[in-house]
Amino acid sequence: MRDGVGRTSEGAVWLSRLPELVTRSVQRWGLVLDHPFEDGASGWAAPARDGRGRDVVLKIAFPHDEARHEAAALGAWDGGGAPALLDHDADDWALLLERVVPGTPLSGTPAEQLEAGALVARRLYEAPGAAALMVPPMAEVCAAWADVLEHRGALHGVDVRAAAALLRTLPAPDPGVVVHGDLNPGNILRVGADRWLAIDPKPMRGDPAYDLWPLLEQVDDPFRYDDSVLTRRVCLVADLLGLDPRRVAAWGRARATESAMWRWDVLDDEAGARDGLDRARTWARVAALLG
Repeated sequence: MRDGVGRTSEGAVWLSRLPELVTRSVQRWGLVLDHPFEDGASGWAAPARDGRGRDVVLKIAFPHDEARHEAAALGAWDGGGAPALLDHDADDWALLLERVVPGTPLSGTPAEQLEAGALVARRLYEAPGAAALMVPPMAEVCAAWADVLEHRGALHGVDVRAAAALLRTLPAPDPGVVVHGDLNPGNILRVGADRWLAIDPKPMRGDPAYDLWPLLEQVDDPFRYDDSVLTRRVCLVADLLGLDPRRVAAWGRARATESAMWRWDVLDDEAGARDGLDRARTWARVAALLG
């Protein structure tokens, strides 16, 4: 986390309070903690056993808007495609979750990983409990992101007008579905012998094509190949979910640009930002190939 939220001033303050938050959760649920998980950029989590003898995970999230509705979404999904929510404390942003066993990360060939990720996404989108879930509408969230993106582009001398326009126009005009919001390979874990669950959602309601950018970018680094590899992978996941591959690619361009400029502005990482902008240009070429 010190390389994630800990790199911001707000994150550093939260990290200083984290031991107190953990202690309160341990007392609240009668937990016996094991060693914390080492990964995680915007929250702390550890396996534990609770006072009822259940194998659980305690997660304490860094307070930020994207995670505000995590507990509500997990409750609505009710273990379908994501770990079951056992309890939570909204004031401390603390979640008591079903432990995913064995909890190993997404694996297999690139095609197998993409298929697994797409099938997890489908389970989330089709969960009956999510139909009436009150989470932020993607159109509002992305419109605000577009404003910030344009400001950051002007600040750093980068033309982000095309990406900002996509953020304003791509969200579905209808209510859409509740998307995971951060469906990267590290957030998809094995449960049992042949199933996968998605952790750490940042839920919104809108266009499901939004969800696939991190999965497509982070499985097997498609950018080390020519553009045809990413194009085929976009078509694969779009077909599995019944989506328009052109929208998937357009979201890739928009989200890669927004992520790059966030990295530049918030983390002061110009080199990482320029790499992200190169990826956004690849997404633009893929979208053009798809017509």
